[in-house]
Amino acid sequence: MMQTPFIVASYAIAITGVLGLFAVSYVQMRRAERQAAALRKERRGQ
Repeated sequence: MMQTPFIVASYAIAITGVLGLFAVSYVQMRRAERQAAALRKERRGQ
């Protein structure tokens, strides 16, 4: 039995998961930065 397809599939799943996690984290970071900037701008205006 050849294990190559299983190894390739496991690498594909792992890489997809890591890239997905990176993308979600990046989007959340950008959203938090925008919220922090808006809060700073709001506090400066008071």
